[in-house]
Amino acid sequence: MNAISVKNLNKVFTYYEKKEGFQHSLKNLLVRKQKTKEAVKNISFDIDSGDIIGFLGPNGAGKTTTLKMLSGILYPTSGEVHVLGYCPWKRQKEFKMKYSMVLGQKSQLWPDLPASETFRLNQYIYEVDERKCKMLLDELTEYLDVKHLLNVQVRRLSLGERMKLELIASLIHSPQLIFLDEPSIGLDLVSQKKIRSFIRYWNEQYKTTVMITSHYMKDIEDLCERVIVINGGEKLYDGSLSDVNYMFKDIKIVNLELSSEIDDMKLGKFGVITKKDGLNCTMEVNRENLHEFIGYVTQKLNIKDISISDIPVEKGIELLYR
Repeated sequence: MNAISVKNLNKVFTYYEKKEGFQHSLKNLLVRKQKTKEAVKNISFDIDSGDIIGFLGPNGAGKTTTLKMLSGILYPTSGEVHVLGYCPWKRQKEFKMKYSMVLGQKSQLWPDLPASETFRLNQYIYEVDERKCKMLLDELTEYLDVKHLLNVQVRRLSLGERMKLELIASLIHSPQLIFLDEPSIGLDLVSQKKIRSFIRYWNEQYKTTVMITSHYMKDIEDLCERVIVINGGEKLYDGSLSDVNYMFKDIKIVNLELSSEIDDMKLGKFGVITKKDGLNCTMEVNRENLHEFIGYVTQKLNIKDISISDIPVEKGIELLYR
């Protein structure tokens, strides 16, 4: 069963251009130059219930705009969307009780109050039974090890501690669907790992559908089997994360450790030098040039070590962005 179904989704923003200065401000009162921005262009995809899907793209690709339309925060310019069987922008109460959205750069916790106060407020908003709420909070706070922070003023907490509490606040009502927009942004490696572990645990325990955006590829590799990649508002790829590298199977990554300096021109004719640090060099070499290249470096150069590998997933995603 599809938790999300999107067909030919579009979003166009209209804005006005104004040059700096008082004179141009007066001019804009009479004549304004209108411009449009196509944030999302004809995107279509389906997501099954219980899946964790990575939604990827560079800054400005249209990821957050798409999530806001799927959650009903924004109206689309055109297209059809069904989320959990509802039309999101109708904002029916039944629909709003079934999903949750966590924005890594925006907080729902009241900064001057302890997190327990926000939890209590959300309990009443979502009409959660007292006994069920207590059991859920006990489970969540114990797993994320934040029980001792519940009565501490939110502004006194670290970023990692606040993000854990943000997740708890979004799960008070046991949603069927969670939108996570960069949930690990700015977190240290330990906190990132804990957040990933918790998302995986929650998905396995409650079969909750998760749609996650992140610029940290470790988040995506650990959590998602399928990714949707967009750029410039358009969908570039929708499929298995492991298949991203297969699209670029003709590119090999070669790492060289040399005994002496060499002119970049001599290596450059075989591929693209992506990194050079002293006597260490990393190159992208096309598969058809690989045999000739290996013959050249082994016969003509003094090399200490050489390794050849497929492009990593992160590099494959970067090439998709391009």
